Amino acid sequence: MKLRRVLAVTAYNYRQWHKNSRVIITFGLCFILCFLLSDKAVRFSAAYQSVLQLLEPFVWTFGDAKSILLSSLLLILLFADVPFIGPGTPYYLLRMDRRTWLAGQLVYILTATLLYLIFVLLSTALLCSARSFPGNMWSETAAILGYSKAGKTVALPALVKTLEMSTPYECTATIFLLMLLYSLLLASVMLLFRLTGGAKGGVLSGFGFSLYGLLLNPRLLQAVFNIPPELGYKANVAMGWLSPLNHAAYHMHNFGYDRLPRLWQTYGVFLALIALCCALSLRAIRKYDFRFTGTEG
Repeated sequence: MKLRRVLAVTAYNYRQWHKNSRVIITFGLCFILCFLLSDKAVRFSAAYQSVLQLLEPFVWTFGDAKSILLSSLLLILLFADVPFIGPGTPYYLLRMDRRTWLAGQLVYILTATLLYLIFVLLSTALLCSARSFPGNMWSETAAILGYSKAGKTVALPALVKTLEMSTPYECTATIFLLMLLYSLLLASVMLLFRLTGGAKGGVLSGFGFSLYGLLLNPRLLQAVFNIPPELGYKANVAMGWLSPLNHAAYHMHNFGYDRLPRLWQTYGVFLALIALCCALSLRAIRKYDFRFTGTEG
């Protein structure tokens, strides 16, 4: 019975997408972002008269922390009004307890984030489809980027270890999961701070969370604090562990020859932090002051 009520709250939130300008703008800007980020790979392929594997632009683009950060900023717009209070919210609160209602919000956040990232994946694939093939093998373009200086010249992070240790579909699944966990943590932080810090708390916490990840950039810290090259490796490892954004970047992981976090450790860190935020949100909802003024809460 409770599951049906949770799903009813989730479905109600999705009904609010109808003609919702914020949702339309989010997905529209997302498509534009995917075009701007993947166009570099498509133009590089055209210049070398080579083809792409269908998912390679996604791997090259979102294997990088900056691209993940840009895509996650659009989720702040999508989840700006978390928890999602509308004219139907009093109806649901009269028929279920607050924790069940919030569980519906959490399911909505999970599924909406998943849909958003599927849209990102499909958009990048669509934008390069004219020059791509679906086979599960790296393309000639990937080889040029990975084994020559051309990749650095056009700033596409096609790393040799990516080509040697995985296949396109495997690598795509890993990067997609990393992005999903990072985005869910961002949304969980926004929900928690909205419940504990008021209307502005959610949005400000989302930007603060993103800024924290941006500032904990190894190259930035080396430049600002003039860290000598011999200590650069230690700074890189430290930032790999401390920054959620670096945890979400595929290349910032231990593949057998350094002390960066392994993928399974990153999964554990993200799941633990998400679970903590959700548990604290379920606790905070008991004291949350609902205010209904027309259609806004």
